[in-house]
Order: sequence, then C-alpha cells, then structure tokens
Amino acid sequence: MTLPLEGVRVIEVGQALAGPLAGVLMADMGADVIKIEKPDGGDDARIWGPPFGPDGVTSLYFYGQNRNKRSVALDLKSADDIEKLHRLCDTADILIQNLRPGVVDEIGIGPEAMLERHPRLIYCSIWAFGYDGPLKMKPGFDPLLQAYGGMMSVTGRAEDPPTFCGASINDKATGMFCTIGALAALRMRDRTGKGCLVDTSLFDSAVHWVEGQVNNYLASGAIPQRHGTGGAVIVPYQTFDCADGKPLCLAPGNDRLWARCATVLGKPEWATDPKYARSAARVQNKAELLPMIAAAMRTRPRDAWIAAFEKAGVPCAAVNDIGELARTEQFAASGLVKELPGGGPKVVGLPISFDRQRPGPARSSPKLGEHTEEVLGSLK
Repeated sequence: MTLPLEGVRVIEVGQALAGPLAGVLMADMGADVIKIEKPDGGDDARIWGPPFGPDGVTSLYFYGQNRNKRSVALDLKSADDIEKLHRLCDTADILIQNLRPGVVDEIGIGPEAMLERHPRLIYCSIWAFGYDGPLKMKPGFDPLLQAYGGMMSVTGRAEDPPTFCGASINDKATGMFCTIGALAALRMRDRTGKGCLVDTSLFDSAVHWVEGQVNNYLASGAIPQRHGTGGAVIVPYQTFDCADGKPLCLAPGNDRLWARCATVLGKPEWATDPKYARSAARVQNKAELLPMIAAAMRTRPRDAWIAAFEKAGVPCAAVNDIGELARTEQFAASGLVKELPGGGPKVVGLPISFDRQRPGPARSSPKLGEHTEEVLGSLK
C-alpha cells in the first residue's frame, strides 16, 4: 500500500519512549526515520528487559518502539559526527530530539542553530517540563510527571494513596502531540517554504490529561478527589463486582440509558424517583445509590449481566486483564498485532488504518549502527 508519509525523512535524536514513539508513528506511516544512537550502547531502552526479543539481548520494549527505522551510530560529542548530522539534516524534513535539557545547546544542535543552517527543517523538541519556567532544566520520567502533574491525585479510591496509572501515558501522549505538531508544521511549510520549531513536553501532556479537573478547579476552587473506578460527574459510571467475583464496568451515560439500566437491575422505580431520575440528582445522592446498585450486581454472575445489559442496550464491559484482552475476538479482528520481519517478535502496531488497511512493518527494529554506512554513504 502507498503510505501517506512516503518521501518524508525524519531524523530521530532521542531515546526511551516519547521521542522514539513519535519516530515510530511516522515510520509506520511511511516516513524514512533515521535513528541517531550513541555508539556506546545506543538507546538506553535497548536493555530495558526482560523480556528480550529473539536475539536475547534487545528488549521487547525497544522492538515495540523502533520498528521500521534505520540506525546510525554517531558520537554527538565529536565535531566530525555533528557535521555528519548536519549533512543528514540537509536531506531531512523533520528532526525530533528528546535529549536531556541543555544538551542540544551544549553540543551545538539547539533549535536556533539548526534552523539557521536548515531553514526548511521542522525541529521538534520534547521536554520534561517545557522550554521555559523554573523547572525547564529538570529531567523527567513518566511517573514523576504523573505525580507532579496531578494525575496520581485523582486516580484510585478515596481511601487509598494516590495511584500510578499502569501505562506510560505522559510519554505516549507527548510522542503523539509531537507527531501532530510536526505534521501540522510540515503542512504549513508547504505554504510558506519555511521550517518551524515545535515544542512539546511531558508536563504539557500531564496537564492536558487532567484538563477537565483543572477547569473545574479554576471555576469552583474545589480540589478534585479520587473516585476509584467511578466518574465525578456521571453516576453510575464504574465497575461493580458480580456474583462470581468478576468485575463489570457499567456506563449508562445519560438518563435514557439509566432508565434501561434500572429496569435490568430489577429496580425500574429508580428511573422515576426524583433522587435518582436525573444525572445531577444521581451525583448528589451517589452515596446512597451506589451501594444499592452494588448489592443488585452481586446477585448474578458477570456473563448473565452482560447478556442482560447488552440486550437492553446498556453500555457495559468486562474488566479484562491483559491476557483476557489478547484472547478476545475483537483484539484478533482489529489486526493490531504485527510480526516483525526477519523472525522478529509480535508487537502492537499502528492504531491507524488508511483506506481500511493497517500498515504493517517493512523492517524490524535495527541493530545498533546497522545502517550507518548505508545512510552516510548515500550523502553527497
């Protein structure tokens, strides 16, 4: 299939997750992504295991974020190798960097210097806390930003301590925002002929995740609290244990669905009771309502509830662990899992399809410096 970013060249100077994720998204969409790695060890994520891939030394984590790329080993403390990077940028459309704050300026590849020499380049920086402010020089990792950015304070049950989200949501969101910004800037370059500086940060992403809670605080001054699996402004909108101990997520998101839900629960009167009939009333009286729903849910096994709710058109879902997710028919039908070429492992691929086709990997994740001679040898 013809991919939308064919003909676009991306230089990725980064490691771990946010920068490489932006790179792999563009690579999966057809861009020629050249990953710049330090000769001594390369991307730190190469050793983030177990588990490791078929070669026994490269982490599955690295395989997942670096397929479809070419690896070039350059020592960015060397003036000669910096010049090689410049020559690569002469051929590139986009540069992504997520090095430690201050490093790019120290070695002479900061945005001002690069855009002066390469005025058509889209220069994308991924920061921890941003390019300005008192924390701009601090390094950042996803759990630190989940803590500092407020996410942990609103995750978990009220009686539990602040809870870490199991996925690296800030790293991944920042990689996605970087990709969105880069492609928007590329579109602008089509009109202006000029490159652009694109800045994203884990802090910006962290605040974006809790934008609703921040907006509510700015309007009311009230500190948002933890609600377990429940929602702050929709009731019920959470998980309940069934008779067999299996949890079910119930999400009747409006009053019409709530009326159907109440009927399935055997309590049709809840749909007309002034204390529960309307959404705002259910939120106000949730301390009374939720225990009654929980008691009703414990009267039947999960599969029976799913059948009853789905027949009535009430949104619900089993709470799957990762193994259960991977065994679902929907997971198989999605085609998300791709096997990397050359005997590589199976990994989750691009969550986008084009003309109903999901791009597959054209190449596996590269060995350190595997394409150095190939790429540099092609430069004039």
